[in-house]
Amino acid sequence: MHALQQFIEHRRFSQFIIAVIVINAITLGMETSPGMMAGFGHWLHVLDTAALAIFTVEIALKLVVYRLKFFRDPWNVFDLAIVSVALMPASGAFSVLRAMRILRVLRLVSIVPSMRRVVAALLGALPGLASIMALLVLVLYVASVMATKLFRDVSPEFFGSLGGSAFTLFQIMTMEGWADIARELMVVKPWAWVFFLGYLIVSTFTVLNLFIAVVVNAMQEHVAEDLKAEADKDEAVAHAERVELLNEIRALRAAVQRLEAR
Repeated sequence: MHALQQFIEHRRFSQFIIAVIVINAITLGMETSPGMMAGFGHWLHVLDTAALAIFTVEIALKLVVYRLKFFRDPWNVFDLAIVSVALMPASGAFSVLRAMRILRVLRLVSIVPSMRRVVAALLGALPGLASIMALLVLVLYVASVMATKLFRDVSPEFFGSLGGSAFTLFQIMTMEGWADIARELMVVKPWAWVFFLGYLIVSTFTVLNLFIAVVVNAMQEHVAEDLKAEADKDEAVAHAERVELLNEIRALRAAVQRLEAR
């Protein structure tokens, strides 16, 4: 059992699984091309089946080695869920599951340590992001009501209803085509630029930057914690080596004293 654990935890095994995930992602992308399917459909299906078999064996080995401890790691549960979805029948009412096979690529997140750190940092930032998201929704709602009342008669295709205004303002928040919309309104209402500039300053340049700042701060804190943990681990290893060296010196000194006593 110990040898099996060393096998699945070995760096080469992880690299092999990463390679299989990448190859599987490429084959799944190739399956979207009718030309590739016409020429290599059989081999793409074989590679997909082989990748699924490898993932299944990997999960089975981990279940054998870790047993109930397997479920204590959220990343293991994540991998199990993705592989389980892939094992479900993809015909009839479950035909939509064929498109979900690409979810296997997300297993890279659980295997690559740097990706795990990024996801952990994002999850750690969720409490701070909730308040900013609420502020962003509030700004969008207030601006949507104002835009509907101000521009409904001028541009009903963009601001004819509260939902339409919210969608348009969300598009403007991404800086997508906002100048064209604003210029169209300014033909009838020359002061319309005041509303759009004010909305962009508040929503995009203030609230969204706060959103990014919270995420970056959470990632910095998570990286700092990881570095501290690694430093503590290195210090513990160095301390153990110093203790072992000191014990060897003491044993050597005792041996020399015994020889001198003779």
